[in-house]
Amino acid sequence: MLKTVKKNWVLVGLVFLLIVLGMVFIYSASSYSAQIKYDDSFYFVKKQLVGFLMGIAVMLFCINFNYANFVKLRWWVVAISIVLLLLVFVPGLGKNNLGANRWITIGGFSLQSSEVAKFGFVIFSACYLAKHYNKTKTFWGIVPIMAVGGVICLLILLEPNLSVTLCVGCVMLIMLIIGGMRAKHFLIILIPAICLVPILIIIEPYRLQRLMAFLDPWASPKEEGFQLIQSLYALGSGGLFGVGLFNSRQKYLFLPFSESDFIFSIIGEELGFVGCVLVILIYSVVIWKGVKIALNAKDRLGCYLAGGITSVIAVQLLINIAVVTGSIPPTGIPLPFMSAGGTSLMVFMGAVGILLNISKDEQKDFNFNVFKIKKHAKKVSA
Repeated sequence: MLKTVKKNWVLVGLVFLLIVLGMVFIYSASSYSAQIKYDDSFYFVKKQLVGFLMGIAVMLFCINFNYANFVKLRWWVVAISIVLLLLVFVPGLGKNNLGANRWITIGGFSLQSSEVAKFGFVIFSACYLAKHYNKTKTFWGIVPIMAVGGVICLLILLEPNLSVTLCVGCVMLIMLIIGGMRAKHFLIILIPAICLVPILIIIEPYRLQRLMAFLDPWASPKEEGFQLIQSLYALGSGGLFGVGLFNSRQKYLFLPFSESDFIFSIIGEELGFVGCVLVILIYSVVIWKGVKIALNAKDRLGCYLAGGITSVIAVQLLINIAVVTGSIPPTGIPLPFMSAGGTSLMVFMGAVGILLNISKDEQKDFNFNVFKIKKHAKKVSA
């Protein structure tokens, strides 16, 4: 294990750097509101620390777990993901917050089901593609992935959580492309999905209101447009080098969810444009390391797992930054490794553990060993 960590010290170091930076900015963004609401300025930092400690345990398990076993467990992974998504609607277990059922609460512990389901879908897709890689050129060959992805997206959408639904949908397309899906099949999936977006917006009034707030947030500055305006104020006041660490003004109850979905706005306010670029560069190196592990994987399963995990990190990063900068309509999704949220941090750390696991026996160059892949594919099929 130590050899694996040492071998990937850049990836591990940067992930832990993002986590530490996240805790610093969680404290900066939430200390005032946490003191008022919970009489403890470190309330959210303490919760994040618990998620971090649990994340270390999950990461260590994933580093030592033989990821080839996921092939046998893939349907169990799907079943657990779906059950967790269904439990949020069970009275007494599901927690309703601001009209959304996204958490399961047992005692003092809460779990966000969609965070687990994202990676559950990646594991299933990677196993299916590795086992049936020769079927992805046909439309019916990719139907199982679309079916499982569609069920997970539907359940997440019913919470409702459009942002995570969008994330899972994008990851599904990326996984199918990695798996060798034909261009015509890509269009068959993409065109209906694009047509479905305006329907989903129209059928839910709050989504239509958010769209209007995105187009002109100053038309409703105290209602739907409030959060986006405050986010833009934070980023704009940061300028080139920021107002200084812990000196944010938007954290004083102006910017809602500043410690979670909109933590990047606080980063921009306190560290400025330069700080934002540096944070994005750190993420870029992490993503590149993930891509490199996928390219160097010893088998198809490792390649697809690493590619799927990396795509989740990349897609979620892009959606979060696009939201806080007003590039897409406002919707809530955490910034990987940095936003407040114990479940998110724990699951992402576990995903990094799988990446490290895959890198144990990676090849020395970027070219797949075709004979090893075919040999492994036969073993998986057997």
